[in-house]
Amino acid sequence: MLTFVCVLTNGKIEAYVRRTTTTAENDMYAITGASGQLGQLVIEDLLTRVAPAGIVALVRDPAGLSRLADRGVVVRPFDYDRPETLAPALAGVDRLLLISSSAVGQRVSQHRAVIEAAKAAGVGHIVYTSILRAPDSPMELAGEHRETEAAIVASGLAHTILRNGWYTENYTASAAPAVQHGAMAGSAGNGRISGASRADYAAAAATVLAEDGTANRVIELAGDDAFTLDQFAAAIGEIAGKPVVYQDMPEADYRQMLEGVGLPAPVAAMLAESDAKAAQGSLYDDGRALSRLIGRPTTPWQDTLRAALQG
Repeated sequence: MLTFVCVLTNGKIEAYVRRTTTTAENDMYAITGASGQLGQLVIEDLLTRVAPAGIVALVRDPAGLSRLADRGVVVRPFDYDRPETLAPALAGVDRLLLISSSAVGQRVSQHRAVIEAAKAAGVGHIVYTSILRAPDSPMELAGEHRETEAAIVASGLAHTILRNGWYTENYTASAAPAVQHGAMAGSAGNGRISGASRADYAAAAATVLAEDGTANRVIELAGDDAFTLDQFAAAIGEIAGKPVVYQDMPEADYRQMLEGVGLPAPVAAMLAESDAKAAQGSLYDDGRALSRLIGRPTTPWQDTLRAALQG
């Protein structure tokens, strides 16, 4: 089935066409990391598409998602550190969204455990949130994603790999301090970053889960409009009514600065390295596959920034 969507953008009508096949009415959809920021958004989007009883929220502490259980969503315990909880939690699941774990350095073993449990439980299709151009990305974060993608392919399960670009929110967290100090630091140079909002990526995941036709596909996802950190800092200043400049720093200096404001050393190193690779173009993509998949333009990065500063 072809779905036609027309959107008014900056006074222009843009048409989006998407080929979709609705999955079976009684299919059950499960989401790992359901209490996380992305997981919660995926579930909210799915609730507009399928009945609550067809959604399984997988989370370490089910009590934390009582509000979803009250709405009819099935909430099941799912703990990477307790492998015995994994396969039983996937009983009856047809399509599984594996949101990449936040435990950098432990992701591969955790993801493999989920993949093995999915196969044992008879899951029909697995969707994974990877990173933009994982096979060729120079970013250190890409390594664990490459290994996970390989494990999914080797499992023989039908699958869709969603290679997500950067969340715009990765930078909006720095907006308020930038206003306070009149400067935003980073190591991205003039690298262009094709950021999209977390809600955009959630909509893509929900679309792939709830609609068929993406089996054994890899989809590179990124925002329609790219920005440099110099542009981002200038937009912060414009919204706040106070000049904000971008201060570019060598990777090592930026890492040291992040540690100095209290970030754990591994997190500081990851952020600084990611920024430095962005300077080389690793976070830029102009394919617009994300907007085609969700049937609308991606959220302008300025809108996400404005919401962060004003919210």
